[in-house]
Amino acid sequence: MKALPYYIIFQMPVGIIMGYVHGGVLNFMTLAMLFVIIPLLDFFIGITKINPDPEEERRLKDSLPHKIVTWLAVPVQVGMVIWGAFTVAHGRMSTLEFVGFTLSMGCMSGIMGINLSHELMHRVNNRFEVLLSRIMLWTTGYMHWAIEHVAGHHRNVATPEDPATARSGESFYSFWPRTVIGGFTSSWNIEKKRLGRKGIRIWSSHNRIIRYTTAELALLLVFWVLLGPLAAVYFIIQCLVAISLLEVVNYIEHYGLLRRELREGVYEPVNVTHSWNSGNILTNVFLFNLQRHSDHHAEPNRRYPVLRYFEESPQLPTGYAGMMILALIPPLWRKVMDQPSGKDKGIKSNIIADAHMDQQ
Repeated sequence: MKALPYYIIFQMPVGIIMGYVHGGVLNFMTLAMLFVIIPLLDFFIGITKINPDPEEERRLKDSLPHKIVTWLAVPVQVGMVIWGAFTVAHGRMSTLEFVGFTLSMGCMSGIMGINLSHELMHRVNNRFEVLLSRIMLWTTGYMHWAIEHVAGHHRNVATPEDPATARSGESFYSFWPRTVIGGFTSSWNIEKKRLGRKGIRIWSSHNRIIRYTTAELALLLVFWVLLGPLAAVYFIIQCLVAISLLEVVNYIEHYGLLRRELREGVYEPVNVTHSWNSGNILTNVFLFNLQRHSDHHAEPNRRYPVLRYFEESPQLPTGYAGMMILALIPPLWRKVMDQPSGKDKGIKSNIIADAHMDQQ
């Protein structure tokens, strides 16, 4: 029963199908849920600071029902993206319906596809789950991110070397090209070093970045050739939306937080003060406890049901869903996140203010 709330993720594909069946503005239903309904419900439902006790943690860390929901998401994600391509190619959508349908599909790919692939890619000793993570990322055009995230971001987080750590004062619109380009460059360099240690040429079939990019372009080509250019446009747009959702979450997670540099190029170990967190119940269920992000970075091998809340971690004023809206409006974002304290508007907690001061 503890795994049951996480199955709410499948409301996203259901909502997309319902929007398509009923037509019109209902194709925007998924966007309304993500950017309006969930932030409002977060406010009313509130937060939790409860962590599993040792006995409960022992049961949850290998809980099959909690694993199954992540596995089931794979065929749903792949099936929905393919069904979407057929639908826009053979359906009779208005321009408004096409826009709503495609944006909604991209939101699903970002929240369900990329976020759950993130959970699975960290099971580095489980080839089955790692494969599932790559399959989901294949439908978002972002397979290289699995390499950069595990081998790059987790090593360099909260340092200037990390393209996925947003700098203090940096807007999301400046961060997006820097992290997208920097993330691909980082993954290429990681792969280059890996192959170099084995004495293998970078330009070869052993290069995972080349294989991943080829697979993504092949999927795009299949949509174009078999279903037409509109299906290809749909696929590209939904990939860009999914990628942007990932990157706005990256922007939120480590904004302005830096580890102390002990000596040139050497930083203090990652600890629970180097990620922004939120205890909002609904968004944590919807994002599989991603908002307990400090614990994820402290112990990347911990599965989502046993991630812990820490009082000393910097806490956001609301859940990631609400913070996404603020991130898209830089003046509001700066008003909330860049003030030295929360006294003026009563928005930020002392924990947030102290976290900023600690990093200065």
